[in-house]
Amino acid sequence: MGNVFGRKSQPTRVTEQDKAILQLKQQRDKLKQYQKRITLQLEKERLLAKQLLKDGKKEKALLLLKKKRYQDQLLDKTENQISNLERMVQDIEFMEIEMKVIEGLKVGNDCLKSMHEIMSVEDVERILDETQESIEYQKEIDEMLAGALTQEDEEAVLAELEAITQGEDLALPEVPTEPIPEVPETDKAETERREAKDKPAREMLTA
Repeated sequence: MGNVFGRKSQPTRVTEQDKAILQLKQQRDKLKQYQKRITLQLEKERLLAKQLLKDGKKEKALLLLKKKRYQDQLLDKTENQISNLERMVQDIEFMEIEMKVIEGLKVGNDCLKSMHEIMSVEDVERILDETQESIEYQKEIDEMLAGALTQEDEEAVLAELEAITQGEDLALPEVPTEPIPEVPETDKAETERREAKDKPAREMLTA
C-alpha cells in the first residue's frame, strides 16, 4: 500500500508547441485586458466631451474627441491582433492533430508491411483454395447423405436431433438393479438326477 501512495508520477512532457501556444494565449489575454481598459476610458471621454459642450468649452471637447478617435483606431488594431493570435493558436493546435494523425498512419503502414512480410499473396491464394476445396468436399458429402437417406430416415434423424437439443435421453432398456436369485442346492441336485434318469431314453431314441 505504501508503494502505491509513495510512487512518484512521471513529469508531463512539455513540447515546444505547447510553449508557443501558451505564449500566444498570454499575449492574447493581455491585449484583451488592454482593449477592455481602453473601451472604458473612451466611454468616460465621450461623457466628458458631452459635458464640455454643455459648458460651452467647444475647443476642449473637440480636442478630446480627436483623442478618442485615435484610440478607436487603436482598438481596431488591437482587435485585429487578437484575431491573428487566436488564428495562430488554432493553426498550431490543428497542426499538432495532423502530426498525430500522420504518426498513426506511419505506425499503421509499418504494421501492414510487417503483416505482408509474414503472409504473402501466394499464402492467401493457397488458403482460399484450400477453403474452397473444403467447402466443395463438404457439399459432396451432404449431397451423398441426402441421396442415401429416405424420408423416414430424415424424420428419424430430425427427431433424434430434437431430442438431443432438448436434453432428452433416447429410450433405452433399463438395467435391472435387483440381484439374480440363486438356485437352491436341493433344486440343483434334483435337476441333475432327473437329467441322468432321462439320458438313456434319449440315447435310445437317437440310436
